[in-house]
Amino acid sequence: MLSTPAFTVPIDRDSEEPIYRQLIRHVRTQIEGGGLPAGTRLPASRDLARQLNISRISVVNAYAELRAEGFLSAHAGRGTFVAGDREASAVSTNGTHAMHPATTELPTSPDRSLREMLRLARKPGVINFSHGAPPIEFMPVSHLRDAINTVLDRDGSKALTYEVPEGFYPLRASVRDYVSALGIHCNPDQVLITGGTQQAIDLVVQAVLSEGDVLVTETPTYLGMIDIARIRRVQLHGIDMDDDGIRLDMLENYILDNRPRLIYVMPTFQNPTGRVMPMHRRRQLLNLASEYNVPILEDGVYNEFRFEGEGLPPLKALDEKGIVIHASGFTKTLLPGMRIGYIIVDSTHYERLLRVKQAADISTPGLNQRAIHLMLERGVLAKQLERNNRELRRRRDVALECANKHLPPGARWNTPQGGLYLWVELPKTGPTAAELYVSAIQMGVAYAIGNVFYGNGSGGSFRLRMNYAAQKPADIEEGFKRLGRAWRELACDYADMTKEPIL
Repeated sequence: MLSTPAFTVPIDRDSEEPIYRQLIRHVRTQIEGGGLPAGTRLPASRDLARQLNISRISVVNAYAELRAEGFLSAHAGRGTFVAGDREASAVSTNGTHAMHPATTELPTSPDRSLREMLRLARKPGVINFSHGAPPIEFMPVSHLRDAINTVLDRDGSKALTYEVPEGFYPLRASVRDYVSALGIHCNPDQVLITGGTQQAIDLVVQAVLSEGDVLVTETPTYLGMIDIARIRRVQLHGIDMDDDGIRLDMLENYILDNRPRLIYVMPTFQNPTGRVMPMHRRRQLLNLASEYNVPILEDGVYNEFRFEGEGLPPLKALDEKGIVIHASGFTKTLLPGMRIGYIIVDSTHYERLLRVKQAADISTPGLNQRAIHLMLERGVLAKQLERNNRELRRRRDVALECANKHLPPGARWNTPQGGLYLWVELPKTGPTAAELYVSAIQMGVAYAIGNVFYGNGSGGSFRLRMNYAAQKPADIEEGFKRLGRAWRELACDYADMTKEPIL
C-alpha cells in the first residue's frame, strides 16, 4: 500500500463548476497522469475536507463519483484507494491502448452520487420539495375507481388484452378534442398513446436520433431528458436561456457549426426555471428550426398549470410546416401512476415512432387507456384543473411569502405564473446547493439540487428547485424555516473555514 499523498487541489470558489466537480477533475487527472498510482490510499473525507477548507459533502460526492467511474475503490475499515485495474483495462489484447472511456464515450447512466443524495429525501420526517409530481391529494381516486368499474362492466376481458400500438382509438380521438382547445388541430391518426410523457420523449429520441447524434436543449433543462440522452448515447448540448427562454442567437450559431438532429424545449413553465417563452420568441424559434430543417420536440406537460397571466398557444398550434413533435400527457394533471401520455406528430415521423413504440412495450395498458378516456369524456380533467390551479396558486403564494421570511439575505427566486416550482439562487457567499443538501436533510427538508438540471453537471451550483405544490401550506412554512436554519448554520461553518464574511 502506498502512502497517502499530500493534496494541493486548486479550488476556485468563484467558478460555476461545483467544488466536488473540481475535486473529481483534479483526482482523475492525477490518476491518469501517474501522480496517483494504483494502490495509493487517499485521505479520509473528513481529513481532506479540513485540509482544503471545503465541506465534507463535497469530498463524499467526489469520492462516490470516482468510485462509480472505476478510478477509486473503497474497502470497509481500510479506506479509499486508487483502483488497481484501470491501466490493465485500458490496454487491449494486442498491447495497444484502447480509447479511454471517460473521454471518448458518452455517459450511460445518471450521476449516481447525486441520485444517492436525492434518495435521502425519502427519510421519514423529511419535508420533501425535491420531486416533480403533483401532491397525492390532487388525485381523483373516486373518479378513477368509478371509471375502472364502468370499463370492466362494459368491455369485460377486452379491456385486459393488448391494444393496438397506436393506442385505444376513442382515447386518441379524445386527445384530439382536448388539444384542439389549445389550438392544436390534428386527427386521431396523428396521435400516438404512450406510457407517460417520459416514454413519449424517449420514443422521439430513439426515432429521430442515432447514437452519437447531437440533441440541443435549453440549459438548465428537464432531468429526465438528460437521463434519456445518456442512456441512448446521444450528445446533449445545452443552450443558455434568458428571461424569454432559449437564446436564439446562440442556438443559430450552434446549428450552423454542428447540425444537431433535434431541439428539445419546454416553452411553458419550463422545468426547472418556471419560465414562459413569449409569443414572439415562439415564432422566432419555429422560423429558425424551419430554416435549418431541425425538428423541435415540444414538452407540454405543464401547459395547463396556469393560474395567472396570459395563456399562450403551444408551439404545435403555431406550426405550419410540420416541424414540431408535441409530447404531453395526463401524468401531471390527472393521475401520474396511470402512465398515459401522447405524441402528436405529422406523418414524417409517425411510422418510425410507431415501430419504436411497438418494440418498446407492444402497447400501453388497455385498461388504463380506457379508464382515462372515460374520465376525459366525463369532464373530470377540466374539473380537476380548475380546482388544482386554485390550490396551486395558494401554495405558490405561501412559498413566496416563506421564501421572503426564511431564506438568507441575497437569495433570489422566480415568481411563477404557473407550474409547480420555485427556482431559487442562494447567496454565493455561502455553501453551494450540493454542500447544503446533507445539512438540510439533517434539518428535515429536501430539495432538488440545481446541478442535476445541467447536462454536464456543471452550472447552477447555487441553484435549487423547490416543488411548492408537493406540500400543504403549513408544511411549506415549516420546510422553508428548516431550510433557512440549515443554510445559516452551515454558512457559519463555511465562513470559519474560508474566512469569508457571511451576510
